[in-house]
Amino acid sequence: TLLSLVDAEHDGRCPVTSPSPRVAPLRGGDAPGATVTAMSFASPAYLVALVAVPVLVLLYVRSERRRRARRDALVSPALLPAVTPNLPRWRRHLPVAGYGLAATALVVGLARPQATVAVPVEQATVVVATDRSGSMLAEDVRPSRLVAAREAAETFLDAVPDDVRVGAVAFNHEPTVLQSPTRDHDAVLGALRTVKAAGSTATGDALASALDLVRQARAQSARPGAKASPAAIVLLSDGKSVRGRDALAVAEEARRAKVPVYTVALGTPGGTIESEDENGATVTRQVPPDPATLEQVAQRTGGEAFTIDDAEELEQIYERLGSELATEDRKQEVTSAFAGGALLLVVLAVGGSVRWFGRVV
Repeated sequence: TLLSLVDAEHDGRCPVTSPSPRVAPLRGGDAPGATVTAMSFASPAYLVALVAVPVLVLLYVRSERRRRARRDALVSPALLPAVTPNLPRWRRHLPVAGYGLAATALVVGLARPQATVAVPVEQATVVVATDRSGSMLAEDVRPSRLVAAREAAETFLDAVPDDVRVGAVAFNHEPTVLQSPTRDHDAVLGALRTVKAAGSTATGDALASALDLVRQARAQSARPGAKASPAAIVLLSDGKSVRGRDALAVAEEARRAKVPVYTVALGTPGGTIESEDENGATVTRQVPPDPATLEQVAQRTGGEAFTIDDAEELEQIYERLGSELATEDRKQEVTSAFAGGALLLVVLAVGGSVRWFGRVV
């Protein structure tokens, strides 16, 4: 039940049942470890000059054909090997190709190419709130909802950037803080592994507890005059809240605090558990998830909602969210790379031409 971060001011939802494309990230400061995700141009009008490239190629081919025709008119093709036994053949075209590629790289450089990179955010905080009510013992998600959530959490923590502080809350009829936000992800994982299923569900109280952890983490990292550090809550639940605070009211508090909540409704409508009734008899009770409420929580806070009924699917979602968590897309100009590439191509073309033919062109 772990989901990725979006810009705190972005409002929207995207319920899915399988891994979806990259979600929008949190906003924050620079950090190392950028990953290129796209390329754009600040001055794309210069790219029109690339139209000249195929024209020049056609002119070169035409020139070569004319040269060959003049040669054949002077020397019989049968005598050509004896007259010029060491024709350069394909090598003769390499310097020209190098100059052409260099010119192309220079034109692209004039267009000021910009690489869009995913940059890890500093001071980001994520709190994972995991349902541990009795319904998590249902086996409609193999081997059980609780085990699937625990294994997915391990995948998530492996993928989360090391600089992201992660906290954990487990809840049934009351929330329990398992781990305050920390960069020690192994400690978070160890805490989540101790969770056992029992009791009913108080989703609103759990959300409030997770929000308190975010506020505490923000207070610890606050700098005078700086914006609040980016944060998000990942909420996994498999049933309807039956006690405690209204989850939607707490979601409004999270929205005002600019903390998006990412929700996962885990389980199938046909999920069941064995329990004892008031007379001590064992009965089978249905425990369907409550995706509608969780979707509203995500929508109100600017997060994203997922409905998951398969353990492998849950793990894939966790892995995606962990790897994309707490990053922001930022444009970085890479004109120098194209200029350097063009210079290298010119040097290679000149070197080859001088070595093979004793001239620059």
